[in-house]
Amino acid sequence: MIKRWLEKKQNDSKSGSAQTMSGPRYARYSGAWSTLRKRLQAESGLRVIDAGATSPTNINYLTSIGHSVYMADLVHDAWTGDWKRGVDEDGNDQWDVDGFLGSTLNFSGKQFDVVLLWTTLDYLPEPLVMPVVNRLYESMNQGGSVLAFFHAKTQGPMTEHSRFHVTATDEVEVQSGEPFAIKRAFTNRSIERLFTGWSGHRQFLAKDALSEVIMTR
Repeated sequence: MIKRWLEKKQNDSKSGSAQTMSGPRYARYSGAWSTLRKRLQAESGLRVIDAGATSPTNINYLTSIGHSVYMADLVHDAWTGDWKRGVDEDGNDQWDVDGFLGSTLNFSGKQFDVVLLWTTLDYLPEPLVMPVVNRLYESMNQGGSVLAFFHAKTQGPMTEHSRFHVTATDEVEVQSGEPFAIKRAFTNRSIERLFTGWSGHRQFLAKDALSEVIMTR
């Protein structure tokens, strides 16, 4: 069942997200992943959304410990899909928000327990950021966990769009992704505002320019 579900989502993807992994990976300690991994190992039968570029590594690890996975490469789909609808009279970009959500985050009533959001919110078009957060809130079970990384600045080598691969350790592997430009950086306050109404917010210190957060539904 899990295999058929994964194959259907990959084959039906409007964007045709690239499946090939290329380029070196480097290991990065992640306190947020360490915490979330303990939950994933302790519980079984969880439904997980991976919102980054499709990673066979992630699929294999998560399914091997008894979970089902929905892949949704939101940044790729936003910028390569036909969702932009021009600009308004003030020069602001207009996007087909409902169409985007219906194509990428339509779960047919399924509820989820874990979301690997990675740095997605730093790269999405502005009109899609809050609607994506709201759709995830609606689609998660009470007590569900969202792992998210946020950049502290919008310039420098650490702002390169990346892919993230989980491991069976406290590290994630980082790999160069498609060349999408970073759109924003988040402060602690702006992260809290973005997830207003969620029941929990745990931040993890990191030595690099990424802030790590686990939000609880």
